Amino acid sequence: MVLFFICVACLVAGYFIYGALMEKIFVIKPERQTPAYAMSDGVDYVPMSRTKVWLIQVLNIAGTGPIFGPILGALYGPVAMLWIVIGCIFAGAVHDYFCGMISIRNGGASIPAMSGRYLGAPVKHIINVIALILLVLVGVVFVRTPADLLTRLTEQAMNNQGVGAIGAAVGTVAENASPGMSTDTLTLIWTCIIFAYYIIATLLPIDKIIGRIYPLFGALLMFMTAGMLFGLLFEGIPAYRTLGLENGISFSDFFSNFHPKGSNVLPIWPLIFVTITCGAISGFHATQTPMMARCTENEREGRFVFYGAMITEGVIALIWCMVGLSFYPDVQALLAATAKSPAPVVFDSAMKMLGTFGGILAVLGVVVLPITSGDTAFRAARLQIAEFFNSYGINADQRKIGKRLMITVPLFVVGIALTMIDFNLLWRYFSWANQTTATIMLWTAAAYLYRHQKFHWVCTIPAIVMTQICACYLFFDHKIGFGWVWDTLGLSAHNWEASMVTGAVIAAALTALFFVGLKPSGMNAGGVVAVAVDD
Repeated sequence: MVLFFICVACLVAGYFIYGALMEKIFVIKPERQTPAYAMSDGVDYVPMSRTKVWLIQVLNIAGTGPIFGPILGALYGPVAMLWIVIGCIFAGAVHDYFCGMISIRNGGASIPAMSGRYLGAPVKHIINVIALILLVLVGVVFVRTPADLLTRLTEQAMNNQGVGAIGAAVGTVAENASPGMSTDTLTLIWTCIIFAYYIIATLLPIDKIIGRIYPLFGALLMFMTAGMLFGLLFEGIPAYRTLGLENGISFSDFFSNFHPKGSNVLPIWPLIFVTITCGAISGFHATQTPMMARCTENEREGRFVFYGAMITEGVIALIWCMVGLSFYPDVQALLAATAKSPAPVVFDSAMKMLGTFGGILAVLGVVVLPITSGDTAFRAARLQIAEFFNSYGINADQRKIGKRLMITVPLFVVGIALTMIDFNLLWRYFSWANQTTATIMLWTAAAYLYRHQKFHWVCTIPAIVMTQICACYLFFDHKIGFGWVWDTLGLSAHNWEASMVTGAVIAAALTALFFVGLKPSGMNAGGVVAVAVDD
């Protein structure tokens, strides 16, 4: 576990050192009024304390991604931990910080509005579509995963009287469930309950339900995090035994592919980067962060709220990655456990390491994460659609309940329909849309810094790398991408190499377009750069 604590120490150091550097590059203005006050409407623009904003931000961005992703990533080996640490400090937290701060400087603008301003209208239209699809997919995925876990808890409660008392909702469903009720029926019941909550959370002012119940959810999250760490430390489970590395990890192990299916089928690059998204870098955060930018009281709180929340998610991801690397006797057992979903790993490891009572509390802590991301995903989708209508002169004032319902009802109709689609297919589309959204946000932040004569490379370099990863994945995957192209060209044996080169070419082309198409703010006709005026 020494390596685990070194990784955690790196994340904490990243917050204090690299996070402070990001703050210095951005140049905060504590005296400047934030949108929470300047545009206060009592619904979405509501000033809240920095601790509450941070907690809501953590719960918003940390869905099942920093749990399921690292568990699946553990199949690849210690490289998963390496990606979480490096990705979180130099990409994910940077992405979240600049997304939040640029949104504050632009009246709490969403990612389409920000990308449109700094990258142009065509990019705005592209991200409008991708981000909306991502939000709906997140909402759907984060209905099904907690419903599955709650179904397992309900079945546990039905088989063990008294366990249901741990949670009122779980107990109520368990007490009213017929002993012969099927798993599918229980899952449907929980799906309906979660959707009902989502509708309420999407419609009500943010401080009326989300701001009030999230502290309770936060307590469950903290128990889950501390409980699983306790289990790893004191339950006598050898670290890294799943990989057969109980006796220690060598430097080369960090760059070795331990996946049972082999590197030819599932190569580390680009798959580890789209397997572990939340916990390293996630575009979903770009859809959630502006909501908290609308509630932040002062710009000096930005590093704690935005950069700090991502670091917190990185720690959660490391803990669950260690569960994946250590809980099972071998990697084949882990592969079998994750065949349909990582949910069984969560349930089994929590129950084994913490006992029934502690295990159920830990599982409820995991359930909290997708639910608190799913509700705000649909809320963000509502706000994004309203912003789109308003930009074209169509009145979609979200202060009126009728206007909120006009957007909310169709959203949930689509969401309910998507729950019928195969989960694994949904997850693939979600992963690609997630990282593509993150890439566009990084380019947006790079453009903001470049236009204002600031050190843009802290965003430009991650943007270039993520562009290559997303393009490579799209041309490598056969189910949702263009992997079939190489089969058509007779290059199926060199699928990975062709995808890597294609990704590099696309990244190089977009990088060239970035520098050719953008001009720093204040550049006159003669090409002389004047002093840039910040937003």
